[in-house]
Amino acid sequence: MERAASRPVITNLPNLLTFARIAAVPALVACFFLSDAHSARWLAFAIFTAAGITDFFDGYLARAWQQQSSLGAMLDPIADKLLVGATLMVLVSDQTISGWSLLAAIIILVREILVSGLREFLAELSVSVPVTQLAKIKTTVQMLALGFLIVGPAGYVVFPWTMTTGLTLLWVSAIITLYTGYDYLKASLDHAMDQDSQ
Repeated sequence: MERAASRPVITNLPNLLTFARIAAVPALVACFFLSDAHSARWLAFAIFTAAGITDFFDGYLARAWQQQSSLGAMLDPIADKLLVGATLMVLVSDQTISGWSLLAAIIILVREILVSGLREFLAELSVSVPVTQLAKIKTTVQMLALGFLIVGPAGYVVFPWTMTTGLTLLWVSAIITLYTGYDYLKASLDHAMDQDSQ
């Protein structure tokens, strides 16, 4: 199904979904300040899940309806990193993530910031680093980990291993993150050295 891109870019549905994902970030964080911790975690999980769904549909609809835009290309990774970064911060703040698992959270956060900078550098050189299948798997595992951890202790009645599963997936995501981050770093260093040698 195709639709003509007749509406202004900023009000195209794919971009509106991206804006909604950005708006979901403060709403998710606010949930952790509610007095009823049990309900708050499930509400935060619902917001996080809805935001994750928009992440799939904004790109899918943009391609299907031929509504891809520079604005969407700029905002989509920003929205993703805001969601992941803010979620990690509140989970660390309330000690859902603590101890050695802090290292996994730091690896993920550092990689997100590093890759943003490397992408900007490569874009200036008109170099595109395609998203690999492993990177997509990393994103899926990362979102699953954060979902389990957001529910946290509130999910024990439904699934007693909520925290264990979340923390295990967080570490798996961190390990994959190191590998995929290396691809971006290597590509950037190779192109940087090529530029310096010219």
